[in-house]
Amino acid sequence: MSAPTTRFLPLAAEILLALGVVASVGWTLHLFFQLGYLPQPFVFDTNDTYMDWFNTAYWANNRGIYDVWRSIYPPLSFVFLDATSLPGCYLQSSFYARDCDWLARSTIYAFYLIDVVLAWVCFRRLDRGTAPMRTIAIALGLPMLFTVERGNLILVAFAFFVIAHGPVTASKTWRWFAGAVTINFKPYLVLPLLAHAVKRDWRPLEAAAIATIALYLVTLALVGSGTPMELASNTANWVQFQSGQVWNEVNYSTSYAPFALFSTLEVPLLQFVPSRLVETIQMLVPIVIRSTQLVALAALAAAWLQPRALPTHRIAAILMGAYLVTQSPGGYTQLFLLFLVLMERWRGAGAIVAIVAAYLLCLVGDWPLATVLDVTSNSWLGDRTVSAVFGLTAGHFIRPGLVVAIVWGLSLASIAQVVRAHRDYRPSLGLVAA
Repeated sequence: MSAPTTRFLPLAAEILLALGVVASVGWTLHLFFQLGYLPQPFVFDTNDTYMDWFNTAYWANNRGIYDVWRSIYPPLSFVFLDATSLPGCYLQSSFYARDCDWLARSTIYAFYLIDVVLAWVCFRRLDRGTAPMRTIAIALGLPMLFTVERGNLILVAFAFFVIAHGPVTASKTWRWFAGAVTINFKPYLVLPLLAHAVKRDWRPLEAAAIATIALYLVTLALVGSGTPMELASNTANWVQFQSGQVWNEVNYSTSYAPFALFSTLEVPLLQFVPSRLVETIQMLVPIVIRSTQLVALAALAAAWLQPRALPTHRIAAILMGAYLVTQSPGGYTQLFLLFLVLMERWRGAGAIVAIVAAYLLCLVGDWPLATVLDVTSNSWLGDRTVSAVFGLTAGHFIRPGLVVAIVWGLSLASIAQVVRAHRDYRPSLGLVAA
């Protein structure tokens, strides 16, 4: 096969996948204008648009962040929201603030644009040919649109994540600072930074750790609360609360873990799903999760053995993917994983599987299987009362499987790559990666 043909086929495939994302957005918009609300997997509370942002901003402008509201967010979130909100809008409820605070709404839109521009810069520097399609996948994909609809602070964290992990700047200081910001917004984002530890590249890890602690101490002093003990206590309380919210977890999950709790659902699921299927799911879930954890661990061990064999973003993707397979901090967290995956080249079966799975995870919309909830409420986006129908969908089963496919594809490709590298060169265990 000639070089032009070899180059054309991947481009054609990515163009088709990107067009699929665009078409899915178009179909979802059609349903929105027809129904007056965003269908699944968007949240079934049709009046809750942007409220991740405004509920948090309300407490940034009032007392009781950690002792009354029992937030699990580090103090940086509240420092940022306090600086980007109009205090006079938060004297009443957070719902009132949503309509009143034009500065906060403008900040949401601004960071969406910043995220898209930064993703474009990164992908263009990696590969100009695939940059348009991959930027479309990030900009119009379900994880990003879900994040915007929720108004989640992932919008802000993602901008710094791209700077920390993508080829946006050559400044190590800026990359270290950006990494610190991501962790102070979303603590689980320490995982991608641990890729430096796997590669035995200690300096970036140490610098990012120092910056993370320094930023945390500064914001802790500014807020006056949010100590490690408060965060730990509130996180334990949050985990207990979430254990009773199985349906919310299943609706847009990165993991099959919530499916193991099907029997505890507050809705009579067995009216819609055969009991044998539920029993099969509960049997297979631990097997899928444990096997994926093992293959990811094997890939990380291989990367430790040959620290120069794999790029840092590949190791970061495996670490992030293994975490998302184990538990689901929300479907929008896929945004970080998908960005790392889309930094891969269309080369080798494992990487291709991961890239295709990433595009499929960006498809907006779902395929209903059975109606479980029928809720009449106000739609803030539609500005009218709607009767919203939500239920069991194909996406509930497919999306966690695609995350599993990403981890398996990248892990097996990494193991094979390390084996080839190890035939030619066997480094000392004390080697520090360049």
